[in-house]
Amino acid sequence: MDKLPKTLDWNKTRAFLATAETGSLSGAARRLGLTQPTLSRQVSTLEQELGVILFQRNGKSLVLSEAGQNLLPHARVMSNGAEAFSLRAAGQVQTTEGHVTITTTDIIATHFMPRVFERLRREAPNITLEIIARDDIQDLHKREADISIRHQRPQEPNLTARKLADMPIGLFASPDYLDRLGRPCTLARLKSADFIVYARSARMQDYLNSFGLDINEANMVITCASGCAVMSYVRAGLGVSAVVKTIAQAAGLEQVLASKSGVAVPIWLVTHQEVHSSPRIRLVFDLLAAELNAQFRS
Repeated sequence: MDKLPKTLDWNKTRAFLATAETGSLSGAARRLGLTQPTLSRQVSTLEQELGVILFQRNGKSLVLSEAGQNLLPHARVMSNGAEAFSLRAAGQVQTTEGHVTITTTDIIATHFMPRVFERLRREAPNITLEIIARDDIQDLHKREADISIRHQRPQEPNLTARKLADMPIGLFASPDYLDRLGRPCTLARLKSADFIVYARSARMQDYLNSFGLDINEANMVITCASGCAVMSYVRAGLGVSAVVKTIAQAAGLEQVLASKSGVAVPIWLVTHQEVHSSPRIRLVFDLLAAELNAQFRS
């Protein structure tokens, strides 16, 4: 590293950081929304400009070199600075026009958000929306989204959170499936049912057992990350699943052991403190809170 480049391209440094944190070029490319060849070229160009090898390549795996390990903390400092700059800049925008990104589950995006959008189009027609309908949590610090609708209270610092209503959940199945199963009248009889779940994990098993069941992975016959897909499988008579009560009832599903299989899942509306100071973000945040609260409570 005898001669530093006159200017250091943040995009190349960001490519290096993402590759170091994900451990692969493909993972880094997915994180940054780039093609793998583009990201690989950025990392290689950065190595040439700095005159150092950042990664030792072993087949498809990448391992940080000694130089890469030494530079990684500084890249993280740059990343934190870029994130802070972006957040502060977003908070300085004083108009109620522009783009807002919202992340939520596909169930909420499909069944609850249309009325929100209808009201927003009436009250703020100059705001455009991007919806990320995924069950994993997007990073608000990195501006992956402006507003997040979550099922758990955020623990990260510098986030503004507002709890909305608790959303009632129950165990539901199609009438045809329950006809075949014999309509279990006790929790013990329900143990023999097939369950359709959102994730095959100890957490999901604990969640189902919170209804008073005692089941294991053998009962989890279908696993799918999409809540809307799970709903379609339940309606097709493939098994029992935990479903939002209002959605299940509208779809003609039947609650299993209604007196025993109900829980409530909290809904949290979250944004970053810096972004929340923007009139545009605050307008959408407050409208989301009012409209979703009304729907969940009804």
